[in-house]
Amino acid sequence: MPLENPSPLRSALSTRAPHLEPYLYALLRTVFAVVLLTHGLPKALRTGHGSMADPMAASINLIQNVMGLPFAAQLAFLVMLLETAGALLLAIGLATRLVALLIALQMLAISYALGPTWPWIDRGIEFPVLMGVLALYIVARGGGAYSVDARLGRYL
Repeated sequence: MPLENPSPLRSALSTRAPHLEPYLYALLRTVFAVVLLTHGLPKALRTGHGSMADPMAASINLIQNVMGLPFAAQLAFLVMLLETAGALLLAIGLATRLVALLIALQMLAISYALGPTWPWIDRGIEFPVLMGVLALYIVARGGGAYSVDARLGRYL
């Protein structure tokens, strides 16, 4: 049943919100990239991050000893590269879909390695699951109106 007299707030939101969508999507993509970058820079700089004295060593340990994968140091380097250079590409919206797909795959691997623990306080998978789903949304959506991809007319 439609409202005959919508509230002023509802009326304002219904007329203005669609105009804000491209800006808010660019903000979402950028904040996502910044969050990712805060995990990559400490690995690249080999500085402490939260309770981790050496995040790069922790990544190598996770890949080698928890996941049991070979070439742990090389894979950790690729993770660091994705979380730094990939985050910067995502922030500006260049090769957005490709970078977001790689991030989604990384979050799937992290969720597998840390699972089945759910609460993040216990090194659970809530955060990587959320990041992975958000990355999949970015894969589907692309760079958006305010991206280098849009400027170049390419949607990688």
